[in-house]
Amino acid sequence: MADLISLAILFFILAIIFALLGVRGIAGMSMSIAKWLVIIFIILAILSLLF
Repeated sequence: MADLISLAILFFILAIIFALLGVRGIAGMSMSIAKWLVIIFIILAILSLLF
C-alpha cells in the first residue's frame, strides 16, 4: 500500500510542476489521478484494518 501513496505524491508533484508551467490540462489530469490513488489507499487501509 505504500506504493499507492508514493505514486499519489508523485502525481501531486507533477500536477504542481505542470500548473506552474502553464499546462493546465496535464496538471488537472495528474491531480485527478493522485486523488483517486489516495481514495483507493484509504479504502484499502480501512479494509485491511477491518479484516
